[in-house]
Amino acid sequence: MIADRVRKFFVIGFVIVFFSYLFGPLLLMSVSAFNSSAFPRVSPFECFTVEWFAVLAQDATLMEGLRNSLFIGFGVVLIAVPMGLAGALMLTQVNPRVRPWYYTVVISPILIPGVVLGISTLVFWDRLGTMFGASYDSIFYDGIFLTIVGQSTFIAAYAMLVFISRLQRFDTAQEEAALDLGATNVQAFRKVLLPFLKPAIGSAAVLAFLASFENYNTTVFTIVSESTLTTVLASKVRYGINPSISALAVVIVVLTLVGAVFYEILQRREAAAAKASEAVARGETATRAQQAALYADPAVIIALLVFIAGFGTVYFAGTLGVDECKVAVKEEKQRLARERTKMRQSLEMFKGAAPGVQTAPATTAPKVRAKGTEGYENVFAPSNLEETVDSDSPAQQKQQEQPEEKVESPGKSQFQNIFDPANLQQQSGSGGTN
Repeated sequence: MIADRVRKFFVIGFVIVFFSYLFGPLLLMSVSAFNSSAFPRVSPFECFTVEWFAVLAQDATLMEGLRNSLFIGFGVVLIAVPMGLAGALMLTQVNPRVRPWYYTVVISPILIPGVVLGISTLVFWDRLGTMFGASYDSIFYDGIFLTIVGQSTFIAAYAMLVFISRLQRFDTAQEEAALDLGATNVQAFRKVLLPFLKPAIGSAAVLAFLASFENYNTTVFTIVSESTLTTVLASKVRYGINPSISALAVVIVVLTLVGAVFYEILQRREAAAAKASEAVARGETATRAQQAALYADPAVIIALLVFIAGFGTVYFAGTLGVDECKVAVKEEKQRLARERTKMRQSLEMFKGAAPGVQTAPATTAPKVRAKGTEGYENVFAPSNLEETVDSDSPAQQKQQEQPEEKVESPGKSQFQNIFDPANLQQQSGSGGTN
């Protein structure tokens, strides 16, 4: 009994920790999207606002990257899903001895790093463009086309795995019976195999789109001069971000959650309709409990909660007075800044009033001075110059103003004014008398 309780306690604790680790960052980012702070943060929460969603809608670079990502995602779906389906069908037709080698070859793009795929795609199409003499405006150098091709090389392998798992449950006798009844291979594929693969096609399409939408390693090399959502976000993270990125995350999470919920609703409705048709065929009628179960579906409840939360968010954001809240927060910050300034000034005054107090910690080790340097302490201190200037007395200044007496070296008097021009005149006059 105690062992069961302990095991149950650990299981519940593990589930709580796991989902907290998985959805905790998403919850924190969602909360920061409604904070009026200029930096995405949860604490301190200043004001409740939805202005960052408007900032997100006005970001032209981000919107252009989002449009390119959507276009590339749909292009990858159109190429990767048929390639994956063809690879899966080929796997069921090859010789069993060749099948492991074929499987290894078609799955290998998943094992290759995205950086290598991006560089190889860029180099390959550049060589083709050089071979055909194409200009840089051609499709060989178009970033959108190169990104679709580069991503499809490994996303097609993901789609193929989905189709392989579905084909393992397919009964080939159905296709053989259709062929025996006179159907062609195309008709057997379209009437028998394709309806069976319909759920796998939808799953492979969603997987391919999401893998393309969030890809960065391959895209950063193949996109050339264009941009996608992931490349724009990476550049914004380098230079600083604002809560509009959190608003984008909220939009993506909400759209994903709504799509998953409605898909689950449709699946449950189809299953319930199939059961109801079977019951009608047996002559049974649906009870009230069965009809109420359709409306008590957990997916329907989640959809209603999401709608109510979104409506409540927009309503409260418009009625709480964001401008007044921002003014109050600004005044509070200014008050705290003034208090910190006063505290700093009081500490400086205290230090100035007690110059003899040692501010260094008690654990500071005593300074060790070299022998013979006692008279050269503070020799480079700037205060020495000030003391020298201030210590000049009037007597010293007067003594400095008096000219210094010239000290002549012995024997120098006979060579004074040796280059004076008057000496020449004197010599010429004395020569005339002679």
